[in-house]
Amino acid sequence: MRLSEIVEKLGLKVVHFAGDCEITGGYVGDLLSIVMRSAKQGNIWMTVQSHVNIVAVATLTGVKAIVLCEGLDYPDDTIEKAKEEGINLFVSPETSYKVAGRLYELGLKD
Repeated sequence: MRLSEIVEKLGLKVVHFAGDCEITGGYVGDLLSIVMRSAKQGNIWMTVQSHVNIVAVATLTGVKAIVLCEGLDYPDDTIEKAKEEGINLFVSPETSYKVAGRLYELGLKD
């Protein structure tokens, strides 16, 4: 499923759009070491972590987009790092659980 389609259907707030791409699955997690172990290339990642290290984890794992859930805000240094690394950043007012459920309903089941 294309990232642009996900953004539209979930009504995600765009913080930084680095480019459209194919999203092959999703991952929910807040502990960075577990995300590094378990997220897969092409995933969209739902989290409540917003610090700059999430961009490094996304880059390392091949995650294409991060959704910061529960209406939280990214600090400026995270946004700047995402621009440098080409990582898409979005915000949702919903919990990670609800965002993941909506992705599952859209057919993103990996």
